[in-house]
Amino acid sequence: MLLMMDVNPGDVILEAGSGSGALSLFLSRAVGPEGCIHSVEVRSDHHYASRKNFLTWKSAWEFGSGRRWPDNVNFIKKDVLDAMSDLKAVAFDAVSNIRASCGVARYRLVFSPVCLVLQVALDMLNPQVVLPGIVRNLKQGAVCAVYVVNITQVIDLLEGIRSCQLPLICEKVMEVSVTNWLVAPLLRKDGRISKRVTPQCNLTAEGQTQDQSDDDDGQTEEDDSVIGSRPFGQLPYIARPLPWQVGHTAFLVQLRKCKATAEATERGAPR
Repeated sequence: MLLMMDVNPGDVILEAGSGSGALSLFLSRAVGPEGCIHSVEVRSDHHYASRKNFLTWKSAWEFGSGRRWPDNVNFIKKDVLDAMSDLKAVAFDAVSNIRASCGVARYRLVFSPVCLVLQVALDMLNPQVVLPGIVRNLKQGAVCAVYVVNITQVIDLLEGIRSCQLPLICEKVMEVSVTNWLVAPLLRKDGRISKRVTPQCNLTAEGQTQDQSDDDDGQTEEDDSVIGSRPFGQLPYIARPLPWQVGHTAFLVQLRKCKATAEATERGAPR
């Protein structure tokens, strides 16, 4: 997400929708001591939870490293819609994140130290409805990274851009998925440690190898030994995806402002 947002040291960011404070933490690290994060949250529970989580991690980091974490995050309990009128004169270098989750959308805009870079987040169902007001303040070539949960939201977003004839092009749509794996020593159903079986070619008359027949006599004692006592490479492992998975997390859409020049517009105009 930060890679798509292109946050740089020294950026000044407005984050509307603090949530748990996780994104505020990563943004704080990305902008460094010269940057600043203004995190706005309208809900009291989210505001206090995000601030508490951030300060807890900050204290733990300072205790472990012996260094001081920069005070670059300002948590504000306020509706971001009340501040939209103050952003009309701001030239946006990038729209870093427009996030919609189960009917709740978030917008975050990032700005550089040269021209104030803001990151704005709005809670609404349809991300495309605010793009006409935001795109006017975007610089040419600025990136808009969109985070949505449903593919129908992606379609509505692109259709809104088309119908409103916004100077935005869609560079990438990708699904973010996570696969959790189970990697652990292999145990039998009775709890005993499984053995790594080595193929043998010297078979006895009964169809068993001599070594295998000898191992069967002391099988219980070896199987009941602790896992740590086995030599390297002698313990079989389970290595497969977990049977229960979170098959889908989100869609990321990367938009870029690309306003056609006057010459290109004239060439493309109907005769």
